[in-house]
Amino acid sequence: MPEAIAPANRPNSSPADHPKVPQKKVGILLANLGTPDHYDYWSMRRYLNEFLSDRRVIDYSPWLWQPLLQLVILTSRPFRSGPAYKSIWNTAADESPLMTITKDQTAKITDAMHARYGEQVMVDFCMRYGNPSTKSKVSKMTKAGCQKILFFPLYPQYAGATSATANDEFFRALMEQTWQPAARIVPPYFDDPRYITALAGSVERAYGAADIKPDLLICSYHGVPKRYLMQGDPYHCQCQKTTRLLKEKLGWADSEIMTTFQSKFGPEEWLKPYTVKEIARLAAEEGKKNIAVIAPAFSADCIETLEEINEEIKESFEDAGGENFMYIPCLNDEGAHIAALSALIQDNLKGWLD
Repeated sequence: MPEAIAPANRPNSSPADHPKVPQKKVGILLANLGTPDHYDYWSMRRYLNEFLSDRRVIDYSPWLWQPLLQLVILTSRPFRSGPAYKSIWNTAADESPLMTITKDQTAKITDAMHARYGEQVMVDFCMRYGNPSTKSKVSKMTKAGCQKILFFPLYPQYAGATSATANDEFFRALMEQTWQPAARIVPPYFDDPRYITALAGSVERAYGAADIKPDLLICSYHGVPKRYLMQGDPYHCQCQKTTRLLKEKLGWADSEIMTTFQSKFGPEEWLKPYTVKEIARLAAEEGKKNIAVIAPAFSADCIETLEEINEEIKESFEDAGGENFMYIPCLNDEGAHIAALSALIQDNLKGWLD
């Protein structure tokens, strides 16, 4: 549901020509990666151009990267990415699953925040790439009277290519505001007990409903170049800790769970092991015929989970002799997840709203 815009009035004792000022609110702005508007060539090209032009994502020199991107990659890649998006597209709403899920998450968090704080808060979402843009939502919030904004990148683990670039875009949007609101950022929550509990609950439900218990749970995280780890990015360590805490919460042995990384792009070495190769090796060399895969770095199902994991990686596993492949969905708008995110928001509103 759209937020009601607070009535605007002139401040007390102000002259008759003073502009009206809306009632003060605190904004809560959720942020996710983004999605193309459609899966046609030009929609895909616009989205991929914005994404792959981000220096946080691809940090090669623009003098070298941009000619390759514009003349080669963006000429061909939309033709491959478009069908992948089409295979998972929410045709009823004519939008990607990430957009649908983010809307559902926002609606449920809005209900939780209004139940706690009433009309003192305004909740909305934005995308780092594509629409709705961070800039448009920051502008909407300030016009609605948000003199304070809590920005929440929906990435459990911090990475320069996800959390940092989302924050960058938020800060750029603030720079354009005449009356700049106070701002806070919700920090990464990779080890928050409420998030770990929600993850464990999703695994227990999936295992409980399975006809054949998996031999192994693969925690597949989106990969980044290994060079980023060497430069000080904490993402790899935070992913490993999430897996360890999930294992401990489930009460499992080390042999029942492992960490891998997916979505390698380009020629350089990325964080290993690579999910697509590791699950094939497990099936072919170690006889792991029944596996489950979960994606703890994603707060909502998207192209990397619904198409890459549940189609491409599943096919790699089966081609190597695997028999039973279980994909455990992201937490999405599941109740425990919404409760965890809402609690994190409340933690970070302390001092602004109590």
